[in-house]
Amino acid sequence: MRRHQTALRIALLIPLPVGLSAQQQPADLIITNARIYTVDDRRPFGDAMVITAGRVRFVGSDRGALAMRGPRTRVIDLDGRTVIPGMVDAHAHLLGLGMALRTVDLRGTRSYDEVIARVSARARGVPAGTWIIGRGWDQNDWGDTRFPSHEALSRAVPDHPVYLTRVDGHAALVNARAMTAANLTATATDPEGGRIERLSGGAPSGVLVDRAMGLVQRAIPPAPREEVRAAVLAAVKEANRWGLTGIHDAGVGRSTIDVYEELAREGRYDLRNYVMISSDDATLDHYLKRGPQSALHDGRVWIRSIKISADGALGSRGAALLEPYSDSPEHSGLITTPRERIEQVAVRALRSGFQLNVHAIGDRANRTVLDAFEAALGAVPTADHRFRVEHAQILHYADIPRFAELDVIPSMQASHQTSDMYWAGNRLGPTRLLGAYAWRALLETGVIIPNGSDFPVEQVNPLISFHASVSRQDENNWPTGGWFAEQRMTRDEALRSMTLWPAIAAFQEAELGSLAPGKLADFVVLDQDIMSVAPERILATRVLATYLAGRPVYERSATPAATRAEVGAP
Repeated sequence: MRRHQTALRIALLIPLPVGLSAQQQPADLIITNARIYTVDDRRPFGDAMVITAGRVRFVGSDRGALAMRGPRTRVIDLDGRTVIPGMVDAHAHLLGLGMALRTVDLRGTRSYDEVIARVSARARGVPAGTWIIGRGWDQNDWGDTRFPSHEALSRAVPDHPVYLTRVDGHAALVNARAMTAANLTATATDPEGGRIERLSGGAPSGVLVDRAMGLVQRAIPPAPREEVRAAVLAAVKEANRWGLTGIHDAGVGRSTIDVYEELAREGRYDLRNYVMISSDDATLDHYLKRGPQSALHDGRVWIRSIKISADGALGSRGAALLEPYSDSPEHSGLITTPRERIEQVAVRALRSGFQLNVHAIGDRANRTVLDAFEAALGAVPTADHRFRVEHAQILHYADIPRFAELDVIPSMQASHQTSDMYWAGNRLGPTRLLGAYAWRALLETGVIIPNGSDFPVEQVNPLISFHASVSRQDENNWPTGGWFAEQRMTRDEALRSMTLWPAIAAFQEAELGSLAPGKLADFVVLDQDIMSVAPERILATRVLATYLAGRPVYERSATPAATRAEVGAP
């Protein structure tokens, strides 16, 4: 096999091969001279792939593939590049990403002063009174890791209401103008499942945790529909750029789903979205009455699952723990949805043919969810329900085997481990860390683990989670040997966790997840082999092209030299 050269060589081959039978429909696209990882046990590897009518027709040798070329077949010689199935983020927030691309980006800030500087810069460019929205701050990355208070922000930006979501989406920082707009004062009480952080005199500090975020969030004017459409399209384009052909979209309201379907009907939605609907009663009543919907609008939208949040996040001490936080003994986290409600929705889901996916991070929340699932399955016995726990980050050792026993899927995000490992020990202490991000312990029980990023909580690039899965190390390959390295995945497991296992977790395995004949031709071309390069080189991998149903939805811009090489190719 010829190795990497300066460009992909593309040729339109006109001659019809001798011996083409009448029963053989000529291929639309043939990929040759590649290293193809199919994630199909019947044919794990191939050098070539044939695509007809948007589906994989053949994977095997160059000789076998070229026997199917016809007068209009496009043939791409990949010069030894790597092909994998289209990657799927099994827990993401598409509109959240789209809006984050249009708001103040606070990721990577190393101090509260830096947050204020970025917000102040935005305020100078918009009229007074305009809401300023931002996302991505994380006090654990600052010199002072305590929650901030609003005073400095309020002094710097007095004329604009400001709402800044923490990186995990489970806390917000607001200024005085925003609290005034929302009529949030010292007399406000904590909502169930939420906490208002307070100053010494009892006044709100400006930080709102979990359900308390809604006290100010409800005062923010909704984005106009055209802005939502634009944000969704921008997010889809960004996902494609990183090799994503699909996502599982966690907790989506009806108005946003309407936009997804509208764009898909227009042929502008280049992503397969497995939507988890929000669990408020009005949304549930609407979609459960409509019934499970699969592969709508040319296989772009699925509406057959429900999302509930059982607790908050570890970084904001909202994750519900069985014992108090090691670094904050007065807190043990927040249950944001009672067990009774989870069980009630689970029963409705089972009776309606819907899947239920519940966010649970702390060990108490995970136990609560598993208990609710067990009770619901006792009331409505169902063999193939594929209920999921989203995140499943901190597990008591006694609950690890219950996932397999109940046929529950732990849907986890490997990049959360590499983001949280610096301070998770402070929150949990040494003993509970043994059940943190316990991929190997879960896999050994026989379950699958669909992988994701939870973007925009983490970066979109799915190879960050691939690298974390196999190394338990950050982008600087720290710590040496990996953090609790015994919990690592193999590379084959890591690849499956972002291809076939998300498909199984979404009832899509007959159509997606592997490059097997008959399945949809969703695939990605990479510039190096992530299955064999040294672990420290994985994150240097670049996506060269992303294909959806055999059609490119992203192609990396060629250099001038590469462009000339393509023009001169036979």
